[in-house]
Amino acid sequence: MSSNAPSEPGTIMSGEMAEQPAVLRRILDEGAPAIREVAGRIAAKNPRFVLLTARGTSDNAALYAKYLLEIQLGKPCGLTSMSTTTAYGARPDLTDCLVITISQSGGSPDLVASTEAAREAGAITLAVTNNADSPLARVSEFHIDVLAGPEKALPATKTYTAELLALYLFVDGLRGGSGLDAAKALPELAEAVLARKGEVKALAARYRFAERMVLTSRGYGYPTAKEAALKLMETSYIPALSYSGADLLHGPLAMVDNISPVIAVVADGKGGEALQPVLERLRDRGADLVVIGRQEEVDRASAGFALPTDGLPEELQPIVQILPLQLLAYEVTMARGQDPDAPRSLAKVTETR
Repeated sequence: MSSNAPSEPGTIMSGEMAEQPAVLRRILDEGAPAIREVAGRIAAKNPRFVLLTARGTSDNAALYAKYLLEIQLGKPCGLTSMSTTTAYGARPDLTDCLVITISQSGGSPDLVASTEAAREAGAITLAVTNNADSPLARVSEFHIDVLAGPEKALPATKTYTAELLALYLFVDGLRGGSGLDAAKALPELAEAVLARKGEVKALAARYRFAERMVLTSRGYGYPTAKEAALKLMETSYIPALSYSGADLLHGPLAMVDNISPVIAVVADGKGGEALQPVLERLRDRGADLVVIGRQEEVDRASAGFALPTDGLPEELQPIVQILPLQLLAYEVTMARGQDPDAPRSLAKVTETR
């Protein structure tokens, strides 16, 4: 077969999901010292608060970083609205503010423009990208390379988990922590989860004809629910709605029935504890409840995938939680006869303004 011949549907996404253990090892072995150096230089500037800027999958990584920064550092932290700068021309005073812009490609004009504006407004700017030569990396004062390697499939998989680990190591470095040791378990855990594709394929067969899905979690797991919903929508085209468990109870619970599956990401920790009242309400409504979490939680649900997270700090669990959900998006899409490598109407680099 010619090297230029088109690949079989799903081959690229499947291959890139399989690379994730190696990418995590690369970050831990090669990227951690550079990340820690950047963290030390930024910590010396003592930012008062943090703003995070991103789009798409990277926006879900930014939400994860928000939880880390607020819980681990106690820093006021928010997600930016880029249009206030790029469309409305607002110029806030960002003195002593750390602005972290996260982007796989580092090429979207609105990310570059808002970062330039933030730097002009006095912010400390950090770009977290998979492209050290990108426009975003060039306009930022500091840069972290997530070292994921080229990603060719349109749905981002390995860059997402790489962003999460890089952000975890960065925040740990800001506080002078020793979280690197806890993170060393991640590559083997990722390998163990990805090896269980058969379990996920069975779930996909169960839900291939779903007309809607609802995903929910709390705490560190909430970004996982949002990212899983995005993956399902962009690959299988199934409408997937993601909610914080607390928000689900404030109205959207009314749409839950016994037909459309509800996927709950149940962390082993405080986030999972906070989600328990939501799970009880879902069971009371007869929901088709799918749990991604500990075995005892899966046993109480209609279906699920047990995660090997015993002893893994809750703040690192999202890197493992997303893996079966990436596989689910892939398997559902393949079962529906579609190509997850090339979702319709999407481009790899989305240039918004």
